[in-house]
Parts: sequence; structure tokens; C-alpha cells
Amino acid sequence: MRAVVLHQHGGPEVLTIEEVADPAPGPDEVLVDVAATALNRADLLQRKGLYPDPRRLQPEIPGLEFAGTVAAVGTRVSMWSVGDRVMGIEAGGAYASRIATHERQLLPVPGGVDLVDAAAIPEVFLTAWDALVLQGGLTSGRWALVHAGASGVGTAAIQLAKAIGARIAVTCSAGKAPACRDLGADLVLERSPHDWLADARAAVPQGFDTVLDVIGGDEVDRNLQAVATKGTIVQVGLMGGGTTPVNVGLLLAKRATWVGTTLRTRPIEEKVGVTRRFAAEVLPLFESGALRPVIDRVYPFEQIADAHELMEANANTGKIVVTVGPG
Repeated sequence: MRAVVLHQHGGPEVLTIEEVADPAPGPDEVLVDVAATALNRADLLQRKGLYPDPRRLQPEIPGLEFAGTVAAVGTRVSMWSVGDRVMGIEAGGAYASRIATHERQLLPVPGGVDLVDAAAIPEVFLTAWDALVLQGGLTSGRWALVHAGASGVGTAAIQLAKAIGARIAVTCSAGKAPACRDLGADLVLERSPHDWLADARAAVPQGFDTVLDVIGGDEVDRNLQAVATKGTIVQVGLMGGGTTPVNVGLLLAKRATWVGTTLRTRPIEEKVGVTRRFAAEVLPLFESGALRPVIDRVYPFEQIADAHELMEANANTGKIVVTVGPG
């Protein structure tokens, strides 16, 4: 099969496409012919040697999400058959024309969603739903604040919040504000150097029940000021840096909860649990049209380095998809 193999770490130029052996699915695993994958910030970090696949598999193949068709099933697989349209997330290996994954980590591609477009669903919608609802406790009528509202996770979070009847504010650059409003954001706040916190306090003086932060850095202290009493901050990324002064006194005074989370490094039992709940509670919203993947651009596999450059420039609104095989 064809795959992006990392022989060294560095810039986009280290992404080389080679022929490697097909993965061999175990008894509980499914082999998928990958139609498309999509980029995530973790891919950029892995390329730089800063966030390796926790399984340490060789050869090192990045990529966290995929969509395609079932090519073969293990002897104990009962949920899937050859030819089924599926999508899912893995700890790595999705930048390849084939991937093997546990059958219970797979999701059916919703009806009406193109197979290539489906590659933009699993990672960001699972991340946003897990962070906002399962860990952040967001429910109908409550307020969420989501940073990087035009990112993949941000565009998913806006749609999910509206689908459950919550209200949502997002931060983003001025040029990406119209896209966030079009998706349904109730309040769009221009990020630094503009003082988004002052605008947020004026609009939502009681504070936000759930804060989803992919930035970290200087936003940490602002999050503590913006969160409501007994609210929850869910930290899912550190684009702005992982070390910053923290006003612990404010955390205590607000009796707030601050949760750090990733999907990639969780035990498979936890990943399966989240995936099966997502299948039951969220996938029907794609069928109804309440949710949809937001895709900025689609690149062919041979232009994977260009796709990385676009994400590194923060130039995308929504997901960057890369086609791998027939869709």
C-alpha cells in the first residue's frame, strides 16, 4: 500500500510517500481501504517529533482519521461486512491507502455524506462532543465559549451546541467571523490583540458554563475570568503554549473545574465507549442535516506537504481533507 512515512522529523518536506506492507488485521479488527484522511494539529506535531504515536509502530505513519470501505474483517468481527462505508479515528496510520482498526472504533458513514467528506467528521466532532457534552456538561440553555471557532473543532462545536439547544460564543480572527456566524454562533469575539474578554463579559455577564480551549497560553487566565461560577474549562489543545502563569485563587473562588483531555492516548476501552455513544447520540444528527462536515480544501495525496503548509499558516476555515484512494 501507499503511505506517508516519517524517516525523520521536521518541516513538511519530510512527508514522503512510499510503498509499505499492508497492515494485518487481528481477530477483532477491520481492514479499511482509505478513500480520504484529514489533517489535525497532532499531525503537525508528530511530523516535528513532538507528539509521537503512543503505540510506537514502525514504519511511522501519521494520520488520526479516515473514511473508506471495508476490505476485510477479522474472524471475530460481527459489526461490519466487506464493502461497508465506514469512518473512524486511530492513534496513527491514517495517511495510508489501508488501515486496520478495532471494529468498535468504526462508525458508519451517514447517509447522504460523500465518502471523501466523511473523513472530516470523526476527529473534530468526537473531540468537540466529548469535550463540550461528556466532560464539559453542556446542556440546552447553557452558554459555551469555544476558542478558534473557525478551526475544525470550532466549526464542529458551533453546530453541536446549536443542535442540543445551547448558546455558544466563539473567538476567532476578524476574517473568519462571518463563517462562524453562518454556522450559527450566537456571539463572535475577535481574538487577540482585540480584548475579547471585555466583550464577552459585557454580553454574558454571568460567565460561560463550559469553555473549550484549544489555545492555552495567555488564554488560560482569560478563561478563568470568563468561566461561570461552578463552570468547567476543558483543555483540548495548546496552540498558544503549554506554560503560563495561572491564577489558582480565581479557580478556587469560582469553584470551577479544569479538565485536561486528549482522545489519542486513551485506552482502547475508553475510545470504544466514546465512539459507541457518539454513534447512538450524534450520528443521527448528520442524517437529519443538523450537522455537516465543514471543509476548507481538498488536496490529493501527492500534495500532503502543501496541506500541512496551509494548516501551519492558520489559513483554513474548517477541515483540510486529503484524498488517498477511490472515493
